[in-house]
Amino acid sequence: MTQSAVDRLHPIVVHHVVNTLGWPDLRPLQQEAIAPLMDGSDSVLLAPTAGGKTEAACFPLLSRMARENWTGTSILYVCPLKALLNNLLPRLETYASWLGRTAAIWHGDVPQARRKRILRERPDVLLTTPESLEAMLVSVNVDHTAFFSGLRAIVVDEVHAFAGDDRGWHLLAVLERLERVAGRPVQRVGLSATVGNPEQLLTWLQGARGGSREHGARVVAPHLRTQASADRDPSVPSIPDVPPPGNVQLDYVGSLANAAIVIAALHRGEKRLVFCESRKQVEELGEALRAKGVVTFLSHASLSVDERRRAEEAFAEARDCVIVSTSTLELGIDVGDLDRVIQIDAPGTVASFLQRLGRTGRRSGSVRHCLFLALDEAGLLSAAALLLLWSRGWVEPVVAPPEPRHIVAQQVLALCLQEHRVGDRLWQEWWGGFGPFGPSAEPLVRHLIAEGYLDRDGGLMFIGPEAERRFGYRHFMDLTAVFTAAPEFTVLSGRTEIGTTDPALLTEKVAGPRRLLLAGRSWQVTYIDWSRRRCFVEPVDGGGKARWGGAGLSRTASYALTRAAREVLLGETPPVGLTRRANSALDQVREEGAELVHPDATVLLRGGRDTNVRWWTWAGYKANATLAATLSSVADPLQRPTDTYVRLRENLTLQEWTQAKADGAEQLCLPAVDSRALNGLKFSAALPPRLAEATLAARLADLGGAAAAIREPVRFTGHV
Repeated sequence: MTQSAVDRLHPIVVHHVVNTLGWPDLRPLQQEAIAPLMDGSDSVLLAPTAGGKTEAACFPLLSRMARENWTGTSILYVCPLKALLNNLLPRLETYASWLGRTAAIWHGDVPQARRKRILRERPDVLLTTPESLEAMLVSVNVDHTAFFSGLRAIVVDEVHAFAGDDRGWHLLAVLERLERVAGRPVQRVGLSATVGNPEQLLTWLQGARGGSREHGARVVAPHLRTQASADRDPSVPSIPDVPPPGNVQLDYVGSLANAAIVIAALHRGEKRLVFCESRKQVEELGEALRAKGVVTFLSHASLSVDERRRAEEAFAEARDCVIVSTSTLELGIDVGDLDRVIQIDAPGTVASFLQRLGRTGRRSGSVRHCLFLALDEAGLLSAAALLLLWSRGWVEPVVAPPEPRHIVAQQVLALCLQEHRVGDRLWQEWWGGFGPFGPSAEPLVRHLIAEGYLDRDGGLMFIGPEAERRFGYRHFMDLTAVFTAAPEFTVLSGRTEIGTTDPALLTEKVAGPRRLLLAGRSWQVTYIDWSRRRCFVEPVDGGGKARWGGAGLSRTASYALTRAAREVLLGETPPVGLTRRANSALDQVREEGAELVHPDATVLLRGGRDTNVRWWTWAGYKANATLAATLSSVADPLQRPTDTYVRLRENLTLQEWTQAKADGAEQLCLPAVDSRALNGLKFSAALPPRLAEATLAARLADLGGAAAAIREPVRFTGHV
């Protein structure tokens, strides 16, 4: 093993790396991470999937633990998924045991007896989720001051998965409170796949001390192109020198049934992981593959924990088989050596594709394989656009959702549960003035007091009757979860839980027996317990239906992806293997879309598909929603924004359009918000209505994309 940085690791760790793991050397990421982590620096470690990030973080931190004699629970290892924690535990237990230390896991599925043992015999390393950390802080059964008194470092795995949504704000707020409980700054280490803005991700992870480089905080990413910091514009994403090596192909199959035929016929004898973009697709494809004699397993969020675990374990041990999954298997859960990833249509981001591609080619000497199967022309165009961006080494920047006022309200309530009483002038100190938890949060706290969520007496705040009424169920358990789960019914066959289903499937009118499709099998409903939200079933041969409703904001294409689709229509082709069917279908798509694109301008078209005037911006959903609000004087008031166009009034005149566009370029407007959409924003009930709507409006907008589109030249087609 090469020396230098490795010399700083504890000798016992080095011994076991060589003799127990049998590694001749550490990977570049693992070597470069040693110095900053041993020095106590906040860091983000970037590497492709299976790049050794866990070891890059743990070997230096365990070495510090031994050298500096850390006591108690000194390292937290935080993950976004319980399944990922379960998968990691054996490895971390092994690494900790080398030094005579212990590791344990704590999340919602851990039995009460095991939790009590953890509280009695504090492990050196605790694997958990942000929601479980919150629950520990507010629990009357946990002495959080004693338990977290030895905290020194926090590892946040899949940090990009947190940073892009409200769980990230929740995590940062909880970390600030933990530092105050521990009474010291706590080193923060984020592990991530490739992202477009690693320096900003590091600043975000640092929270209240964001941007501080006093202790050498740094991004460790040997696989990225390096640039001298003095020459680098931090707003420009860091990108790989070249796309990751691999064999990527794009095919057009026309339907999910045809996709099943292709998957069943090709690559027999291989282990294949198929990604779908909905639970319904997973179920329907799984059933179709089983009908063709393919050994098939399923994984998605509405299957029971036991059902998913059985499927994942069986898949890991099998050889000639397929597992069909939503994004639940996108993150680093180990399902063994994969030969091939198959993607139905396209994921929503390049980053997601990189995660999925990284599940293959892990064996030494193997190559990464991914086959895209487009079900329709829209799926083909989306896949081609994504692969075009990927081929250029482009990856989305991870951006935290703006204006998380609802998370601020949740955190203030959680703090009052944690401390019982909090000074009405001192609460901000718990977050060190961090971003949204600073002075800008004062109106929110006044609202919580005025509406009875908080009571105040003698300069102290405490939980009020309205918080008890709305969030007090099961000791305020609902207050520790950031997302609102859609109401679903538990499906049971005898005493075995199969998963959950949308209640709409149990209430819609059907002719004959009511049948469900779940876990890739059909079930006939025998009894529905409406009060306990349970549905009892028995297996049948076929005829089942799958359905789940969405919650919160739907995923829609970004400005970059939609612009890439425009490039594809204009003739750009991603440098991947395209089948004859894909080439032929792509030619057809370009022919049909020829009047909707122009190389030097956006297109304003009257007629075509209907009598409306459409402005084909190719700017993405959020930018188009922003443009529709900005151009309210000329936009169709009944329109629903799309990724590709904004619908304008039928009687629009050229003069009206010219004036509205000029005015809009000077002042963009946030999209209007349907009050019903606030149901997807958890804790919005604790906000003043106008601030709840302002939060959602900011999240529906893309001001940059809208500004770019409205300033472009416009080509008129048809009579305007």
